[in-house]
This record gives sequence, structure tokens and C-alpha cells, in this order.
Amino acid sequence: MNARLAEVTAFVAVIVCAVDAYPCTTARPVSNVDMVREADAIVRVSAGNYAVAPKAPISSTGFDVESDSRIRFKVLEVVRGKIPTDHLILPGVLVDTDDFNDHAAPYNFVRSEGRKGSCFASSYRSGGRFLLMLKKRSGGVLTVNWYPLAPVNEQLHSSDDPWLLWVRKQTKEPNSKSFYYQ
Repeated sequence: MNARLAEVTAFVAVIVCAVDAYPCTTARPVSNVDMVREADAIVRVSAGNYAVAPKAPISSTGFDVESDSRIRFKVLEVVRGKIPTDHLILPGVLVDTDDFNDHAAPYNFVRSEGRKGSCFASSYRSGGRFLLMLKKRSGGVLTVNWYPLAPVNEQLHSSDDPWLLWVRKQTKEPNSKSFYYQ
């Protein structure tokens, strides 16, 4: 009897004290056209090494890594905008696995790593090629974390990846804005 009462009491305590957890949501539907138009700079890069290594051990998911790790990316192509150097340093973790988007290009949704609750993919395959949609934040800092659940940092299969070709075409459209990073 006492064991059963303890079980019921524990169950009720868990239910009463449970915190609601919600998946990432956005105020507007993801639009790849809007994303390309609103990006301040778009670059094709290669993920290099750590500029600032993570303090915690790296897991296959990257979720137990502290958010202060920074990756050095080599800029291979500026699709639109101007970048002041031939490299960028952005938050993220290096992994040994690919994370290509499993949707058909042109993408309207983040790659799988960004669907696990954070709204953004933050892992990058070492040596992998990525197309980054960058937004300028206060202080001139560039970020890919500006459009939740959008394909702002997709891994590319090649230099003629369908996603890259589509984005290049969109940047040539009359409504595509130009931005110069200074």
C-alpha cells in the first residue's frame, strides 16, 4: 500500500512540476525568396578549423558543446555583398558527418540538425562546403542565426549544387538587394 501511494505521489509531483517544452516556431512561414532578399551577404565557404575550440567534449550531435566555440571559414565565393577578408569566424561546432538538406532544392526548411529544437543548424562538417546567408547585427557582427528554421547555412554537394545555382539566380532578380559590408 505504501509503495503504491509513493508511486502515485511521485507521478502527481512530476505532472504538477513539469515544464512545458515547445519546439521552435516562427512568426512567419519560411520563404527562401525572402531569405535571399533579406540576407545582407551570401557566401560559399569551406569549414576550416576552430578559432576558439569548444570547452566541452564534442558529441555526434554537437548539443553538449558550449556555445562559445567559433569556426574559421574560408570564403570561396561571394555570391552577393562584400566581405572584408577571405575568412569568417562564426559560432558552431565541427563534426565528422554530413548534414545535407533532405528536401529538394530550392529549400524552404533548415537541414536536419536545425530541426532538433534550437531552430538553427550549428554543426559543420570539417572541410565541408556551405552556403551562408548572413545578416549584419549591431556592431557589424555577421551571423547566420537570424531566420529561424530557414536554410541559412546549408551544406553543399558541389560547386554546381542545385541550391547554390538557385540562390545565384535569385540574387540576379531585380528585387534582390545589394549590401556592402564595411
